[in-house]
Amino acid sequence: MVLFERAPAKINLSLDVLGKREDGFHEVEMIMTTVDLADRIELNTIDTDIIDVSTDSQYVPNDERNIAYKAALLFKNKYQLHHGVHIAIQKNIPVSAGLGGGSSDAAAVLRGLNRMWSVGASLDELVELGATLGSDVPFCIHGCTALGTGHGEKIHTLASPPSCYVVLAKPNIGISTRHIFPKVTMDTLHHPQTDKVMRSLEEKDFGRLCHYIGNALESVTFSLYPDVRRIKDKMLQTGADGAVMSGSGPTVVGLTSHFSKARRIYNGLRGFCDEVYVVRLLDRR
Repeated sequence: MVLFERAPAKINLSLDVLGKREDGFHEVEMIMTTVDLADRIELNTIDTDIIDVSTDSQYVPNDERNIAYKAALLFKNKYQLHHGVHIAIQKNIPVSAGLGGGSSDAAAVLRGLNRMWSVGASLDELVELGATLGSDVPFCIHGCTALGTGHGEKIHTLASPPSCYVVLAKPNIGISTRHIFPKVTMDTLHHPQTDKVMRSLEEKDFGRLCHYIGNALESVTFSLYPDVRRIKDKMLQTGADGAVMSGSGPTVVGLTSHFSKARRIYNGLRGFCDEVYVVRLLDRR
């Protein structure tokens, strides 16, 4: 049996850090949604009881270090399954970009195996499994616009964003969340107004949304990687109605209501970085 799953990229419209917890994680408050830049996951049943992973990206491991492999192993152990699967990952989402590509791949594997092997696990059960793999996996399992709290694993569905074009620009660097969070100093963070971002979504107010999007980690990442700040500045200079870094970076997200503006931003950024995309939001409820 062969089954395909899309694994869409996630973007942050807001990301706030509220403090450090006793378990070592930081308490966060994040508003996330998905865009139509996506990896493609192909699941094939195989006769032997093994997990085999292949990928077309040299930057992604194809062994037990791959989070998609970990997701399949977790699923098999949880439901005591003795089936084999080959996971083929076609990467379209940039790696180590703040776009949740690996988390989305893991979420797609959990959803796909649940269907392929007719396990019948509920959404809540998949989310609980996903939370042990990474903070973004529960959101990626849901796949809609949502508020993530705790260390990102508690998901609360929000209203879908107003329709717009999204420009994604990633400089030629990779950033690990594990590298950024230890450098967070709470008294120097600029905290976004999460409640006003949520209100903007409820009212489908694009101008208000662009005004209030924000990311508390920007100051940390900008100080370490000045090119990320320059990309955000360039986005705003070339016509983005709003711009914000996604996750811990380095990808910067620009929002605009007109395709002509999106093309102008795209053209203006091509000299700054190789990976620039014009995409649409997926959540169009």
